[in-house]
Amino acid sequence: MSRKIIITGATGLIGKKICTILLERGDKVTVFTRSPERAARIFGDKAEYVKWNYNEQDTSGIINAINYADAVIHLAGENVMSRRWNETHKERVLKSRMLGTRALVNSILRAEHKPEVFISASAVGYYGTEGNKKVTETSNPGTDFLANVTGLWEQEVKKAASFGMREVRIRTGIVLDKNEGALARMLTPFRLFIGGPLGSGKQWFPWIHIDDVAGIFLHTLDNPTVSGPLNAVAPVQINMNDFSKILGNVLHRPSIFRVPEFVLRLVLGEGAESIVNGSYILPKRTLDSGYNFKFDNVESALNDLLE
Repeated sequence: MSRKIIITGATGLIGKKICTILLERGDKVTVFTRSPERAARIFGDKAEYVKWNYNEQDTSGIINAINYADAVIHLAGENVMSRRWNETHKERVLKSRMLGTRALVNSILRAEHKPEVFISASAVGYYGTEGNKKVTETSNPGTDFLANVTGLWEQEVKKAASFGMREVRIRTGIVLDKNEGALARMLTPFRLFIGGPLGSGKQWFPWIHIDDVAGIFLHTLDNPTVSGPLNAVAPVQINMNDFSKILGNVLHRPSIFRVPEFVLRLVLGEGAESIVNGSYILPKRTLDSGYNFKFDNVESALNDLLE
């Protein structure tokens, strides 16, 4: 039986994958977006589109669309690594997540017939960049900027539970996809024989294949017993040095041209901390919930993406 699913952030990397799967399996998808025209160029007449901006005062159209929906999947947010961090960019990152989620949850609250589940993206930045500690979904949050952002973001998500909805927070790691994201940016230097690890190379690289990210979202959508935080990272993690070596082997290229930390800090400012430091992140609750990863080995993941 098809269901009515509302999704924000549908034109992003993860959103496009999830929407495509939902439409292919026969679900009815309504896209909340700042640009219905752009979204329609991607999905055509297979989906419905509602103009959504968390700053809008008139939310009647949003509330009407939410009525009788079965689920809301919330992915929208300012791209964290789209530019060098400064106070303006950091404010936009925070507001797009905290205020955007708050506006969406408030609209759900005002709907006469509420969805059964609210599934929101979050990020492994929740755990901070305070060293190579091992963490699971029950570990304490970090104290840096991204940890603060994700903590405030998740507080807004959890409000959905106060009026009877199941809520899920999916803390996503570095998503591997050949067309967008971190891997796509790394491919060009490797293909030009100038690829290599970022920073010291000793930091953990919390990777996950795009198919598994989408799979975890759909797993939580389809399983009513799943709630709370889930880590969307592969169960077998490696450090940056090993990831770069394996990527080089898959591409038949060397991995010898290291990008020093000071260069990353010049380009990204404070944002470089999330690249040069990190934690060993384990998807314990994700595995305990019954999700079976398609790719738990980075070499097989890269071969699948780049063959």
